[in-house]
Amino acid sequence: MSRRAKSAPGAKTALAKAKRKMVKRGMKKIVPKGENQTPAGKKRCPWCLSDPLYIDYHDREWGVPLHDDRKWFEFLILEGAQAGLNWLLVLKKRENYRRAYDGFDFELVARYDERRIAKLLADPGLIRNRAKIAASVNNAKAFIRIREEFGSFDRYIWRFVGGKPICNRWRDDSQLPASTPLSDAISKDLRARGFKFVGSTIMYAHMQATGMVNDHMTGCFRYKDLKRKK
Repeated sequence: MSRRAKSAPGAKTALAKAKRKMVKRGMKKIVPKGENQTPAGKKRCPWCLSDPLYIDYHDREWGVPLHDDRKWFEFLILEGAQAGLNWLLVLKKRENYRRAYDGFDFELVARYDERRIAKLLADPGLIRNRAKIAASVNNAKAFIRIREEFGSFDRYIWRFVGGKPICNRWRDDSQLPASTPLSDAISKDLRARGFKFVGSTIMYAHMQATGMVNDHMTGCFRYKDLKRKK
């Protein structure tokens, strides 16, 4: 899903828990929407403020242009796993996925058999959905076919944006789209190539995460950082 700030029952409780955790770890505390400033006076996108893990992901990874095929495959697996769920849940299980999926080695994952799939389904550290896990093995095979055709998945996927990130100018997170005509086109092409769990909404979130689009709010300190690297 696209990264938006959402109000939900229990949000205040979750925020309070996150603050207590950060105090214990000696980390800077989370502040409410509207007061999302770093110690240096820099602002963050509101959607990341509910959890320390979200903040770290926002500051270090989200929107940074990706050019490593193993990382591309990692995000394809993780984005597929979060379908119908939430991204924070997946981030919390990320290291479990790294361990269970051989460091996201697509060559190895493509060779997983039913016995290995059964082992993944029994792993409590993963989202144990048979369709999603089977799709991850299927997608590894499709991923390799793209590499054979284009030389790398990176070369294939960046063609959709002309080789450089799209830099949007959102002032409020309510402006963030869930999907776009471009994510529709990428989804359609991937499906035609045999991929599963690559719907348009998933692919737009994928574009955001991997830096194909810069969807940081214009007031966020990361917006200008990434724009300069464009």
